[in-house]
Amino acid sequence: MAKGYWVVRVSVRNSEKYPDYLEAARPAFEKYRARFHVRGGRYLAPEGVARDRNVVVEFDDYDTAVACYESPEYQAARAIRQANADADFLIAEGV
Repeated sequence: MAKGYWVVRVSVRNSEKYPDYLEAARPAFEKYRARFHVRGGRYLAPEGVARDRNVVVEFDDYDTAVACYESPEYQAARAIRQANADADFLIAEGV
C-alpha cells in the first residue's frame, strides 16, 4: 500500500510561540503514527521560492495522512501554527 506524506514548507514569524504548536500537535502525531523524515535542517532551493523550514512526515497511507490533518487534535494545533507561522502544506500519496 502506498504511503501518505505531508510535505510542508514553513516560515516561522514568532519563534517564541512556535514550539507551542509542536507540543499541541504531538497527540495527533502519536495517534496517527506520524514519522518525521525531514524536520528543518540544511536545504538548497535551486529553483522556485523557499521557506525557512521544510518538513516531510510519513503516514501508513494517504487516508491516514488526511485523517491526521482533519483530526480535532491537529486542527487545534493548526490554529497555533497559523498564528505564528506561514506555511505551504501538501498531502500526497507516495510510492
